[in-house]
Amino acid sequence: MKLVEASIQKPVSVAVGVIFIVLFGLISLFKIPVQLTPDVEKPRITVDTTWIGGSPTEVETEIVREQEDELKTVKGLVEMTSESSDGRGSITLEFLVGTDIDAALVDVSNKLEQVKEYPSDADRPVISNVDVRASAIAWFILKPLKGNEVDINIYHDFTEDFIKPRFERVPGVGSSNVFGGREREMQIIFNPNSIAARGITLLDMAAAIDQGNDNYSGGAFDEGKRRYIVRTVGEYKSAEDIENVVITRRTGSPVYVKDVAVVKLGYKDPEYAVRQNGGAAIAVNAVKESGANTIDVMDGLLAAMHELNSGILKDRGLYITNVYRETSYIIGAIDLVKQNLIIGGMLAIAVLLLFLRSGSSTIIIATAIPISIIGTFIVMALLGRTINVISLAGMSFAVGMVIDNSIVVLENIYRHMQMGKTRIQAAYEGASEVWGAVLASTLTTAAVFLPVIFVQEQAGQLFKDIAIAISVSVVLSLIVAITVIPTFSSKILRTAKPTEGNSFYNLWGHDGFAKDIADLISETVDKILSDKKLRIAVVTGFTFGAIFLSWLMFPKTEYLPEGNRNLVFGILLPPPGYNIGEFTAIGKKIEKDLKPYWEAKVGSKEAKKLKGPPIENFFYVARGRQVFMGAVAKEPGRVKELKPVMQGILKKIPGMIAIVSQSSLFRRGLGEGRSINIQITGPELEILVGLGQRIFFSVMQKFPNGQWRPIPSLDLGNPEVQIITNRERAADVGITNKELGFNVNALVDGVQVSDYMLEGDEIDLVIRGEDRYSSRTHEIENLNINSSSGELFTIGSIAKVIVTNGP
Repeated sequence: MKLVEASIQKPVSVAVGVIFIVLFGLISLFKIPVQLTPDVEKPRITVDTTWIGGSPTEVETEIVREQEDELKTVKGLVEMTSESSDGRGSITLEFLVGTDIDAALVDVSNKLEQVKEYPSDADRPVISNVDVRASAIAWFILKPLKGNEVDINIYHDFTEDFIKPRFERVPGVGSSNVFGGREREMQIIFNPNSIAARGITLLDMAAAIDQGNDNYSGGAFDEGKRRYIVRTVGEYKSAEDIENVVITRRTGSPVYVKDVAVVKLGYKDPEYAVRQNGGAAIAVNAVKESGANTIDVMDGLLAAMHELNSGILKDRGLYITNVYRETSYIIGAIDLVKQNLIIGGMLAIAVLLLFLRSGSSTIIIATAIPISIIGTFIVMALLGRTINVISLAGMSFAVGMVIDNSIVVLENIYRHMQMGKTRIQAAYEGASEVWGAVLASTLTTAAVFLPVIFVQEQAGQLFKDIAIAISVSVVLSLIVAITVIPTFSSKILRTAKPTEGNSFYNLWGHDGFAKDIADLISETVDKILSDKKLRIAVVTGFTFGAIFLSWLMFPKTEYLPEGNRNLVFGILLPPPGYNIGEFTAIGKKIEKDLKPYWEAKVGSKEAKKLKGPPIENFFYVARGRQVFMGAVAKEPGRVKELKPVMQGILKKIPGMIAIVSQSSLFRRGLGEGRSINIQITGPELEILVGLGQRIFFSVMQKFPNGQWRPIPSLDLGNPEVQIITNRERAADVGITNKELGFNVNALVDGVQVSDYMLEGDEIDLVIRGEDRYSSRTHEIENLNINSSSGELFTIGSIAKVIVTNGP
């Protein structure tokens, strides 16, 4: 074979080739992104539409269904799901793998343009191809330093302005999100009695405030050498500016905002309850960009954290700490695979040395391992793959396979040398004789794995790395076997000569035992081959014996392994209508039970009394209809023991559906992996909820040890106070339904009427009533409002107030 001959004749070229492969392989190794698992591509597009004030049912009927009717014809669409909530509708479109996402975005945009009509006060839909299911690689908690008694909730805007942007500047971070705290707003707190006494309405005040808060361009003119730009400046600079706004004039005297309201800087009502290890906190996460090196990104985030702690946070008596990082598990998992890779290579070399009993032969064959494995990184880098547990597992499998070809070639070269041929002649003839068999063996191995590379579904994407690693490494081992092995053999291979006495060559006097075993095997094979019936019996026996043993010892099956991530998380699904105060109380109750776990030290007497391992961090986040919490163990190897501990604690919370699970290696959150999903569809929500309730309680009885989660809920709606206008009475006092709704909104929750610039940030300028006017449901009908004539009356006098469940 000419390639073998050329390699033997040009050993320097072969050596240079080997050096280049190893060099570029190592460069590729340090350039390839490192992450826990391969990226699984699921092209998704989300369509979000905001309609402030719309109920979930109204959002679904008026917006989502109209959009779905148009979007269902988008090319390449696999699945379309939607979610309607208060003031917001969201549609997620999942496409075939390989779909041109840019073209799909254009198609989706065109389809949405065909929606005939949206509610007048609804925003235009926002289209995005960002994967909303992407999980954060790290979570951070912002808290006051010890001795600082400040309320951490007032630092929401500070976190948005300084911490979030700093994290997002870290290379590889796609986004960062802030949870908890209260946003600042400029509040105009009015007194209904004062407004009524001056004969004005809230709409009058809102219009006056909004109209006086603008800057206007007045064009430009030239004068001499200069050009002047004309601007009318009216934007509010301080609370005093707002207080001095003239709402109207009564009997020639101006009515100022300060006559009927107090203007002050305040905070919005909290939307989240966030706690960590027994104290209130603000949570910040970081989501990496697709393909970024997770370890490098985490290093950058930790550097940013230390920079913040030593600078801007220290000055304010705050600190931020990392409570969860994905890299802890990544580093441990990858180090374990690397360790197995090294041990496997060393064992393979040891076995070669034991059986060949030749240092030169072992060295020659051992070169196939680093060349083939390191060279594989070049191909992985060119294909844009990552280093992860799957690709490293493939290389671990390949360690034993890459030396097979080299052993076959070297053994034949060695045989020719024993026939008295020179090293060069033996190297050429020995490699040339078996290269066809080696090629066939390599192609059959590659043929098993190569088809996986072309599978586009999730399984193909997950196991593509293992197929690439094994296929490329065995192909490289073929090249090594017919180029490097003959070249090295022609230079350094020596035939072993028997030595007297005890030595490594004769296994220190035990080679006779080894020879007896070899002779026994040879005689057994000869005996089997000489008797036809015995041959059939042996083949049949081994075949059916293997089948029986496989059936007997077949392990439990599942799609993907769970792994052992150091994070146990719990989810509580409360009844509709729980407020932030109640969520905070629940969090404190859970913390009371878990406090001994995070206070205990590993190995202490207190730790031995616990039912699980001590906890490093416990965080709690609640909002709307869901409570999420997580615990990280101080001893990662015992993290599974925390699961029953949290299950026992959460089951004590009355009226809740509790779910506890350990974070998985491959899946994200609940609903994937070891779960069974039951989807119920139909046109009538009431029927679906009733059917869902029956199924839910049936499966709970059938599988009492299972955990079941209804999505979104088994309840039809939130507690709601409905104000039903008596149109005749309202007309008598001169108030419209719009005016009534505006007044109620302002009194109960506050209405944004404009924006206010504060320290470079744009915050809401809100009209709201004093808290004492709307603290209980039975007080709603007694709230005072007034008409344009100045007449003061209660809501109950012109409307019926009922407490019910909203959609």
